[in-house]
Amino acid sequence: MKRRRALLATAVFFCLAPGTVAGLIPFWISRWQFEPSFFGFEPVRWFGVLLILFAVPVLLESCARFAVEGLGTPAPILPTQHLVVKGLYRYVRNPMYVAVVSIIIGQGLLLGNASVLLYAAVVWAAFFGFVLLYEEPKLRKTYGAEYDAYTARVPRWIPRITN
Repeated sequence: MKRRRALLATAVFFCLAPGTVAGLIPFWISRWQFEPSFFGFEPVRWFGVLLILFAVPVLLESCARFAVEGLGTPAPILPTQHLVVKGLYRYVRNPMYVAVVSIIIGQGLLLGNASVLLYAAVVWAAFFGFVLLYEEPKLRKTYGAEYDAYTARVPRWIPRITN
């Protein structure tokens, strides 16, 4: 897949998948209405804002890297031609999933909405299952020893701070 086509397809994927999971569905749940902050402690809202502010660039960079480095998309139907291991993928194998869940948690904390936080837990469980049951076996089959070496040095969910 050529880079321009990969960028366009990734942009469409971004709007459809993360846009729905981290934007539209939390809106449906909360209508983005503020409720009392958790434990009556306003700084919880600011932590939510920080999660969102840190996670959005992670999501954007990670998605773009699929097109630029991998010459494909994050969508399983248009996979990358190359294993993506640079950028934030040097620190964690699933920065997009971590970012999406962080954005949802951030919205739950900002809005004081326990239903959004519960939804974040459901999304994380779905991502975890998808990664274990589909994504990792597919990547192992596609990239073999290259993927095995990558998984040996980069954690799945919690970012490794050192390079």
